[in-house]
Amino acid sequence: MPGHRKLGRPTDQRMAMLKGLVTALFANGRIETTEARAKEVRSIAEKLITLAVREADNFTSKQVKISSAKLDSKGRKITKTVTSKNGKKYEVVEREEKTDMVRVDNPSRLHARKIAMTWLYRVRDENGNRINLADKLFDEIAPKYKDKKGGYSRMYKIGPRRGDAAEMVVLELI
Repeated sequence: MPGHRKLGRPTDQRMAMLKGLVTALFANGRIETTEARAKEVRSIAEKLITLAVREADNFTSKQVKISSAKLDSKGRKITKTVTSKNGKKYEVVEREEKTDMVRVDNPSRLHARKIAMTWLYRVRDENGNRINLADKLFDEIAPKYKDKKGGYSRMYKIGPRRGDAAEMVVLELI
């Protein structure tokens, strides 16, 4: 028996469609699609959420030195003029070092994130800023379902589609 329904598409098109639907589900929280597609997306999404819930607290924190450019009041980089050994003058950006606490994933959590990223496309919000859906999955969605053992999504039937009468559903995260 195959891993996924064929959905009347060649493998590459089918996988691209499923990745797009899974990405849309995690980005928006709900999608409207046909019943067969929704069943496949639900299966994939619930497995990814389960993986994220299992690895939710599997990280450590460590202090790291960060070097960044000094900025003036208008947000521009502060530069200073420096003379080289052969007498030429050039501009150098002034830098400041600070220490910051950074979260470091343990190997199993890193592996889980890589599995999730294989099912998620890169998306942007309405302002054009990139949204990291793997971060959203592990930092926002997984803690919400920490005490729940499965059943992270819900399907509502909304009737047949006009044209081909395919049964349409709304799939949403609970």
